[in-house]
Amino acid sequence: MDWLNYHHLLNFWLVAREGSVQRASELLHVTPASVSVQIKQLERTFGARLFRKQGRGLALTEMGDEVATYADTIFATGRELMEMVRGRPVGRPVEFRVGIRDVMPKLLAYQLLQPALELQPPVRLICQEGEMSQLVSDLAIHKLDVILSDRALDPLYRVQAYSHRLGDSEVVVVGTKRLAKKVINGFPGSLDRAPFLLPTDNSVLRRQLDQWFSDLSIVPQVRGEFADSAMMKIAGVNGLGLFAIPAIMEEELLNIYGLQHVGTILGVREQYYAVSVERRIKHPAVMAIRERAQ
Repeated sequence: MDWLNYHHLLNFWLVAREGSVQRASELLHVTPASVSVQIKQLERTFGARLFRKQGRGLALTEMGDEVATYADTIFATGRELMEMVRGRPVGRPVEFRVGIRDVMPKLLAYQLLQPALELQPPVRLICQEGEMSQLVSDLAIHKLDVILSDRALDPLYRVQAYSHRLGDSEVVVVGTKRLAKKVINGFPGSLDRAPFLLPTDNSVLRRQLDQWFSDLSIVPQVRGEFADSAMMKIAGVNGLGLFAIPAIMEEELLNIYGLQHVGTILGVREQYYAVSVERRIKHPAVMAIRERAQ
């Protein structure tokens, strides 16, 4: 019977967690060369590379990523064992692994997650952001419990998954007070040739905005297109251009960043969905999100 050398696994896990052989060796109080040897021995055991070079550092291979996921569980269980032996209360929180589509506003995503974060006992939230194709792949192999998206799952994705509509919101235009002052009178026609920031064309909101501008014969001066909604917000807060956001986020953004409301885009609404492999949701955190939305 083949036995796993957990010392080798620990060396690998620390490098994966810390992102560097040097930092892992400092934690283990050994030389970097010793850590590298342990990882090579683990790779020979598995018959696969676990790391690849990326710039001056290391990145996990596909196999390395899988092994790291198992190692997280193994060493978390080890910590629980030690706590039990020492007489401390034991209880691992339920993990809630969430994928957030890159074009989705992060404040909106957090607001949708809020009911799950209020659960007792608390869940342990693990978030990742990415393109829909990668998130769907992770959902299919149960690396994610749910995806938060601005659209229902496209049937072109050949996975057994279901879209649960959480709600929708009006869309408003906001900007710095300096920019808003120039366009607030005469909205929406005043947006013609005004500096504007847009999501990239893979987002549902972008297609709706393009159609709205076209219908009203408005041609804004597009100062930037952003796949990352957080980056678009930063650019907008710094005065690069006006931008559109779901109205559900407006009050908080205006209070935090001192932005100003310009106008509501009539006929445009942003929808949001929870995409899950469960037709009938059972995960307590996903259930909490769905129930609050209803």
